[in-house]
Amino acid sequence: MTSPWPSHLWLVRHGQSAGNVARDRAHAAGLGEIDLDIRDVDVPLSDLGHAQSKALGQWFTTLPDDERPTVVLTSTYLRARQTATAIVEAGGLGKTDLGFCVDERLREREFGILDRLTTQGIEARHPEQAEARRRLGKFYHRPPGGESWCDVILRLRAALDTLSLHHRDQRVLIVGHQVVVLCLRYLLEGLTETEILAIDAEGDVANCGVTTYVRNGEGGLTLDLYNFVAPLEVQGAPVTSAPDAKVAAR
Repeated sequence: MTSPWPSHLWLVRHGQSAGNVARDRAHAAGLGEIDLDIRDVDVPLSDLGHAQSKALGQWFTTLPDDERPTVVLTSTYLRARQTATAIVEAGGLGKTDLGFCVDERLREREFGILDRLTTQGIEARHPEQAEARRRLGKFYHRPPGGESWCDVILRLRAALDTLSLHHRDQRVLIVGHQVVVLCLRYLLEGLTETEILAIDAEGDVANCGVTTYVRNGEGGLTLDLYNFVAPLEVQGAPVTSAPDAKVAAR
């Protein structure tokens, strides 16, 4: 029976972004709001994020030609597109007939009224949302104007259908965001809410951390690596894992 899946699949979180840096500053100062007046979709990589993305691209050059990505799919968000572009350029992938596609279904989870607020800010300005999140859990809680993890999973189901329809037998690299990586694991491995939240609780997905699946003998995908950061360490690029800042227009 023909498998509907790619032969290899890499899931990569974007490199460190300016939003990550601004969020760290806000938390360190005990502020309720992140000082970054820009749409989330337009948040760029930091200098370190560019270095991390280049380091990951250089790691791909160490793979044989027949083991490198043939298709790159990326979130529409600037930090993800910059990461994908740097990987392609540093990895010499553009020298081949590489498919490159920007897909809005791979975008970051939308935070709605909680945009640009730290945990302290949410507790102070929207205590009812903080309580709802505690009661429902992050998997199901949907802030007004935003998305729950389930909402992200719904659009990722459609993205996986496209993956199977157009990219079967290919070697596919997906560049997205922390929640996108986790929700894809939930779908690809048939995990439960409890199982995926336990993985999330173990630690953040590192910037430019690599999660890899390979096709097994039954035609399905088997997890090979999760949150693999050796490519950064080999190239001397610092490993960072701050969650994406909740940033958007005022």
